[in-house]
Amino acid sequence: MVARTETFGGSLDDLRAFCAVVDFGTVTAAAASLRETKGSVSRRISRLEAALGATLMARHPRAVSPTAEGLAFYAKAQASLSLLDEAAEAARDARTIPAGNLRVTTSVDFGIEVMPEIVTSFRAAYPQITVDLLNTDARLDLAANRIDLALRLGDAVETGYRAALIVNLWIGLYASPAYLARRPAPASLAALAEHDLILSRERPGVAGIPLDDGRGQTEQVALRPAIRASDFATALRLTLAGAGIGHLPSLVAAQAVGTGALVRVLAPWATAGGALRALSLAGRELPARVRLFREHVRTAMMTRFAVEPDQG
Repeated sequence: MVARTETFGGSLDDLRAFCAVVDFGTVTAAAASLRETKGSVSRRISRLEAALGATLMARHPRAVSPTAEGLAFYAKAQASLSLLDEAAEAARDARTIPAGNLRVTTSVDFGIEVMPEIVTSFRAAYPQITVDLLNTDARLDLAANRIDLALRLGDAVETGYRAALIVNLWIGLYASPAYLARRPAPASLAALAEHDLILSRERPGVAGIPLDDGRGQTEQVALRPAIRASDFATALRLTLAGAGIGHLPSLVAAQAVGTGALVRVLAPWATAGGALRALSLAGRELPARVRLFREHVRTAMMTRFAVEPDQG
């Protein structure tokens, strides 16, 4: 049979009052340091003794002194209070000092194609912050998985979290120079039917894709894809390989466009791709490392990647 361990059930303020009396030697001096009355400090010690079921202080007409049990308790209690104060100070510093470990989760597509450059530049700016990056399409519970920030793509709204809009997304049409050398770029939306299309996460059969020209005109284009991919990361690789024209998020395609590995076709036609939001636990002040990373992501989205339908 395992013996049951008794836990401390007293008040931390009562514990501090007891330690103060031992430190200063008198109730009067302890009360002055705590900015309380002598009666208040005496009551705190009595409450602590009742909670512990032990006599911690020997009362004399003009003084008090710790008992043997009181001295033994004081030694461990004082050490515990010091550790608690250090922990509290570290928690307070976390609000203003950018340090510690940052746990971030996002989708596989975004994590593979976009996050490496962002994490690298963030670590260059804040080398004292370490990063755990969890790439998964599962919507992980932040509290259960000790996650500081989740970068979610799409229009779904999740309750119980604080959500900050990072940027609105769009999905354009891209092709590799090799593919366009074999098959000239389509001159109209209708001409897309003559090309090999690479689509991601679409239903079987003919896929209807709404395309917007950025000026208020929208066309619902029926397309039969040559290749369907389970995720945008795979669709990007297929497009880079010259397998066809890929329907890709601008953020996923941005690096390849920047190097010339992909070319945008039929600009400015694009599909609204929802939003990128940064989710954190509600009801708490964000540590500095989380706030700084969220703003770093927002800045990267606005300055390094194309985010408007008429760009790219």
